[in-house]
Amino acid sequence: MDFREIIHLEPGKRGGKPNIRGMRMTVYDVLEYLASGMTEQQILAEFPYLTREDILACLQFAASRERAMLAVQP
Repeated sequence: MDFREIIHLEPGKRGGKPNIRGMRMTVYDVLEYLASGMTEQQILAEFPYLTREDILACLQFAASRERAMLAVQP
């Protein structure tokens, strides 16, 4: 799966933050839920319009952004 098929950037939606399939749910929202301790199953139960692939795409997007960041050299 290519996260770019799921994660979209739309300037007029949620301040241009990366969102999932054009919905108002952002990558940041999903990452915050995971970071707060929610499980994948809990997120899917709370937001039935999301899929497991959506959650994985958010993680892939975050990993891609992390790889693209420049390392700070001492």
